[in-house]
Amino acid sequence: MSSTRILTALLLLSASLAPACKAQLGKNVMIPAGSDADHQLNAINAADPSQKLALIDTFAKSNPDPDFQIVADEQYVNYYLNAKQYEKAFEYGEKLFALDPNNYVNAVNMVRAAAEKGDHTKLFTYGEKANSILANYKAAPPPEGTNPDDWSRIRTEKLVSLRDDEDYVEEALIGGAYNAKDPAKRADYLVRFSKMYPNTPESEQALAVAATAYLQAQNRPKMLEVANGVLAKDPDNIDVLLLLADDYSERGEQLDKADTYAKKAVSLADTLKKPDNISDEEWQKKITIQKGWALSSEGQVSLQKKQSAQAVDSLSKASTLLRSNAGLYARNQYRLGFAYLNLKKTAEATKAFTEAASVDSPYRAMAEDKLSELGTAAKTPAHKKPS
Repeated sequence: MSSTRILTALLLLSASLAPACKAQLGKNVMIPAGSDADHQLNAINAADPSQKLALIDTFAKSNPDPDFQIVADEQYVNYYLNAKQYEKAFEYGEKLFALDPNNYVNAVNMVRAAAEKGDHTKLFTYGEKANSILANYKAAPPPEGTNPDDWSRIRTEKLVSLRDDEDYVEEALIGGAYNAKDPAKRADYLVRFSKMYPNTPESEQALAVAATAYLQAQNRPKMLEVANGVLAKDPDNIDVLLLLADDYSERGEQLDKADTYAKKAVSLADTLKKPDNISDEEWQKKITIQKGWALSSEGQVSLQKKQSAQAVDSLSKASTLLRSNAGLYARNQYRLGFAYLNLKKTAEATKAFTEAASVDSPYRAMAEDKLSELGTAAKTPAHKKPS
């Protein structure tokens, strides 16, 4: 994390002040080199952690000027952050913002405190604050009397110097969003993340996950809003195509659209490029499940349309592909059982329901009920995980 903005320089005959630091945003507090304040800060920086707080207290009391209080609050924030006393860090961070609203380093430190504490509310509040400070700086006109070309160069250099902090904030935000346990909050955080980083691959992926989280939170209107928004920008987003195909086919709504989305997902699964950060084995497993999921949705569309033979064909193809995912596999076999029943193929239906009941999933009990109705409950094998 970036250091506190303590500006010092050689003591000149005219008692000159230290130059501004290019790597910071916010007020540049000038500390006269060789002054009492300079000596106090040097002592703070050199002190053992057990002695720092008393020295910071002394500095704050002996330098009441608002600019020096900025430096004091920065020292308090760093001390409490390193001591993992996060509430105290937040307290002094807010005091610092009151004196220096555009202090980017303070915003980054608050993000760090919130991330380490696991406080997602504060994490996004301060993350948005950090991004707002950067955005305002990028949009700011040249200061009065500054040549526009010089200003462009200075601004570029400063933004480059802040890149590591900017990357840290982004990573902290996306990590916090994905780790939020409540699906409704997770979805909201991911949408907020996307708004902060629009037109990026991370933004698109965040929205795709947000759509799924909204569905988990039983907020279907928001799921549809977010998912359709993703497809409007990226019609080939396989995750969203699968989500909508599954939702529509399961509910018996917009079946033609569901079928189109499912078929497109099957085609995309064969052409997707493997990301660099995933192994060949993991990638193969992922696309195998995606293709099986899409075929299962195709089969469900056919079931809804009373096209049982087509349903059997799609669901049978999906069966092999979904074996590594208990929930999807069990649901697919449950659907396949009904497709066979519609064709009056009781033996095949019994086999499909038996397979659905053989794995630990929400479909186990329903499959067992169907087997009981068919008079074959005694033949149900011991429950097991799919191979």
